Amino acid sequence: MNNTHIAIGIDIGGSHISCGAVDLKTNQLIPGSCFEAKVDNTASADDIFYAWISAIEKTIMVGGKNEIAGIGFAMPGPFDYANGIGLFEGNEKYLSLYGVHVYDEIRTRLGLAKDLPVRFINDATAFAIAEAWIGVGEGISRILALTLGTGFGTAFLEDGIPVVEGDLVPETGCLWYIPLKDGIADDYFSTRWFERSYIKLTGKTVNGVKGVADLFEIDEVARQLFEEFGTNMGNFLAPWIKKFNVQQIVMGGNITGAYDKFGPHLLNAVTEHGIQIRVSISELRENAAIIGSARLIDDAFFAKIEPLYPKM
Repeated sequence: MNNTHIAIGIDIGGSHISCGAVDLKTNQLIPGSCFEAKVDNTASADDIFYAWISAIEKTIMVGGKNEIAGIGFAMPGPFDYANGIGLFEGNEKYLSLYGVHVYDEIRTRLGLAKDLPVRFINDATAFAIAEAWIGVGEGISRILALTLGTGFGTAFLEDGIPVVEGDLVPETGCLWYIPLKDGIADDYFSTRWFERSYIKLTGKTVNGVKGVADLFEIDEVARQLFEEFGTNMGNFLAPWIKKFNVQQIVMGGNITGAYDKFGPHLLNAVTEHGIQIRVSISELRENAAIIGSARLIDDAFFAKIEPLYPKM
């Protein structure tokens, strides 16, 4: 079997790295190829790379080091995706990688052949690419993908390709930085909003969105927060749904585990704006960013992505 169609996909999270090998002929993850390692994002660059490499090498062994077609990274921003350079200054995570040529470090530490592609893309965009390719958004022309967790990740896709410029989307195709109330969207559509809002209203701490969800049946404040979260999101998204003519919203991330608690309020809010929209929860889940980043190794697909880098 010729395995040069095997692509390694890597998802860099805030506290972990997840890797998998994807067969670009069957569009499927290879069984037994997925590995994960914890990462201290406040550690030194050497320690971070050590954790990354330990996981990547395990996946490469399954795919075959001399037989893989390339490696794709789903990387949080800010990041220079075209050149593979960390731009994490001012970010609480991965500060030690600011200005570091991640591309060069990965190639050197893994001992990769000079002609083996190593490509990068935003993690939320990688999630969206996978969902439009083989996920719940397959066959849908215009998608708005959301990743809801420690931050608010977004991507607009048309026929499977990210839209990052033009009159129909915000600059870079992202919504996290758009002003909202007393801050920006990322402040209101993330785990920390639930935690901060709950302690503000009750004086009690809660552990993440799951902690609030666990109180839903017995705590009026918990129910109030999910209603506010969904209503705020629906009102915030409505103008962009109309402008881009979104046909489907695809959601992923930890917060979607509580979609049944905030989803109805989101839909009620967009309905009041005259919008009927389908919302689908990712079935690829934590594998979506792995699969989306691996697709960058498909040269025909990457030829459509590469020109967008200056706008990302």
